[in-house]
Amino acid sequence: MREILGRRRRLLFRRKGMPAPLEVALTCATAWQWPVLPGAGLKTSRRGDRGSGCACPDPECAVPGAHPFDPGLLAATTDARMVRWWWANRPSAPIVLATGGSAPCAVSLPASAGERALAALDGMGMRLGPVVATPTRWSLLVAPYTLERLGDLLYTKDWVPSSLRFHGEGGYLVLPPSEAAGGQVRWERAPLPGSASPWLPDVEAVVDALVEASTSAPDGGSRLTY
Repeated sequence: MREILGRRRRLLFRRKGMPAPLEVALTCATAWQWPVLPGAGLKTSRRGDRGSGCACPDPECAVPGAHPFDPGLLAATTDARMVRWWWANRPSAPIVLATGGSAPCAVSLPASAGERALAALDGMGMRLGPVVATPTRWSLLVAPYTLERLGDLLYTKDWVPSSLRFHGEGGYLVLPPSEAAGGQVRWERAPLPGSASPWLPDVEAVVDALVEASTSAPDGGSRLTY
């Protein structure tokens, strides 16, 4: 019965024009060497409908569905056998990337500012890598950096938008085609097709561009506010 339900869920993703989470998780883990694990996911009703509440025990979860729970973040792996086992048991589980180390990191900003920020960066000629869009935040993937390097980078800045968040060592990021509270996670800028690991910009270049884009708003305000 579990196998039949799993097939139905995988077909559902394909009917929507999306690859099944297992296929994406395997691409991340094996082709790109990005360590992944299944996220907590959303609660499922007795009728099989997913709601907005997180499947974890915390009734006040701040990021429903879109975080590690069981297994924990340290279990993230690039091992294909483990990835297949996880998603065979939970076919619709969100895909969580463990950021940092040799894996991509990210700089995120409010979704309400995401489109404006990307337009400004495009206008500056900034080359971007993949961009993940959730209902609440957009995340620009960047090359791996250490917390020490990030600290040195931010220390040199007179000002950095408070709306920016940094996903580095010990952090995580939910990847498409996961489902989180509020809607679907998607690629705003998708990785180019192929087996090679996606190109990623340097974090300093991205932060510099975001700071410049923010402070150059025509009305003197910030493009990156909520």
